[in-house]
Amino acid sequence: MKTLISERFAANGLLAVLSLVIVFHLLVLLHVIPYTIVWGGRLTSDTQMVRFELTSIAINAFMLVVVAIRAGLLRVNFLPLLINIALWLMAGLFAVNTVANLASLNEFEKLAFTPLTLLLAVFSLRLALTKHRPRSA
Repeated sequence: MKTLISERFAANGLLAVLSLVIVFHLLVLLHVIPYTIVWGGRLTSDTQMVRFELTSIAINAFMLVVVAIRAGLLRVNFLPLLINIALWLMAGLFAVNTVANLASLNEFEKLAFTPLTLLLAVFSLRLALTKHRPRSA
């Protein structure tokens, strides 16, 4: 996998897609995009949607920070092992989410987000498999 996808490509891909996912969830929160196409089509109220969307935005923002630290874009004195553990958890979360998207009641979610979460799982796995080398200043 290391020769197929570069570390830089995986990091940039994660940063771009996670940023777009946050924008997407903000649009759902603002009712620009109907909440019936997210969370497997199982949300039943605005209150439930707000809770789920805010949680999703927070988790995606956290993952964005993890990738930015790993890519050397945020210079934070952080234990590389913790970043690596977070990347493994991200890979697992995206893999499980891929399976959940396949079970979605909404066809759009199934067709659009299944390949996206699979790609995020692969990118996260790529970064998790790479030994972190601190960048020189």
